[in-house]
Amino acid sequence: MVHENLLDDDWLMLSGIQHYSYCPRQFAIIHMEQIFEDNIFTIKGHHIHEKVDIEDDTVCGDGVVVASALPLWSDKLRLIGRADRVEFRNGVPYPVEFKSGYRKEKIHDALQLCAQAMCLEEMTGIPVTVGAIYYYSSRRRLEVVFDNNMREKVTEIVLKMRQLLSKGTLPAPPNDQRCVDCSLIRVCLPELAGHAERFKNLLQELYDRGTA
Repeated sequence: MVHENLLDDDWLMLSGIQHYSYCPRQFAIIHMEQIFEDNIFTIKGHHIHEKVDIEDDTVCGDGVVVASALPLWSDKLRLIGRADRVEFRNGVPYPVEFKSGYRKEKIHDALQLCAQAMCLEEMTGIPVTVGAIYYYSSRRRLEVVFDNNMREKVTEIVLKMRQLLSKGTLPAPPNDQRCVDCSLIRVCLPELAGHAERFKNLLQELYDRGTA
């Protein structure tokens, strides 16, 4: 099934929720500059998603219908993407996102899953209150409840994503622990970018003093 308005240019990718939540600069490099590089973590993630995507829709022994690589969209949020897996339990969607790491509560992953749930609600008209993140390394699921605070955070991030894309400039890098495992560190150059930002601020401060 293809949504009739998917050719509009104001749609955002669902994956951007996780990217922006983790690091706005990472989001801008991927979704604005259209640059992406792999490292061991992203390669593992691609491999896991490929294994999930080749699975066809199935019916489990308990009557749960499982749909893999299910296209998703939200007209309200103007989001498009796909779910790794959606389990329909008595007709109620239960999204499952696959991640390569170990079972650990990560707000970035949870927000992406919540955005998927919000898309499913809009598409089906059925409330989706819970889903799960499957961490491949530990072979365990972490169940996520989509409360009002999380839903509001998703809506807030979508607005910030649009504002950043409209502004068209890269945010300053965090230059902290997040950069260590990021596949874009050679593109982002957080240390150099951080120095440049501080130099720019210093020049602005000197200018302001001179014109005061």
